[in-house]
Amino acid sequence: MVARHPALERRIGHRFKDPSLLAQALTHRAFGSPNYERLEFLGDSVLGCVITEFLFQKLPDLPEGKLSRIRAGLIREESLARIAGELGVSGFLRLDESTAKNEGAGRPSILADALEAIYGAVFLDEGYATARDVILRTFGTALSDLNPDAVEKDAKTRLQEHLQAKRRQKPQYRVVSTSGAKQSLTFEVECVVEDLALVARGTGSSRQRAEQQAAAGLLKQLEK
Repeated sequence: MVARHPALERRIGHRFKDPSLLAQALTHRAFGSPNYERLEFLGDSVLGCVITEFLFQKLPDLPEGKLSRIRAGLIREESLARIAGELGVSGFLRLDESTAKNEGAGRPSILADALEAIYGAVFLDEGYATARDVILRTFGTALSDLNPDAVEKDAKTRLQEHLQAKRRQKPQYRVVSTSGAKQSLTFEVECVVEDLALVARGTGSSRQRAEQQAAAGLLKQLEK
């Protein structure tokens, strides 16, 4: 029998008809199968649709480019990891021994992936309307107090603007490797600034997320 997680269900505001979906959403790929990879793939799309719909309705006068930047800021890895932290997702994750010892429960990439997997699990359990309610509820003040002029820029944008201000070359991104099943690939991307001889790598469930992580890593190098 699959164990329930009533505390987490209360926090997200949904009691699962099929508790095995939530259990799968909380299972890291290294722990075993079924794990959250496929659910995270689904949840990423559901999340993007919900946030896009929300912004379209809330900000009817903003152009597409500005809406895209606001959406990217809301659903970037750091934002999702923060929400997962507020929900206490780390305390429910199923991790293999090695990942747990390496502080996997607090790793932003794992927390963000697990949160998207939870959204995907809710979608499968009770459909889009319920998933939408859960997403809007868990995003909370990030949406209710949204200030379009104060949304933090994503790492790639901040890196490019920093380099432009210093009259340095633009960063170059290239895929180093991909792994996993076709429908749940993990991308490893390298970000390079050649004239500074700086390189950083990032991984993610999409090329864009891996690029953002690599850009964030390179920004940290520049800060040092």
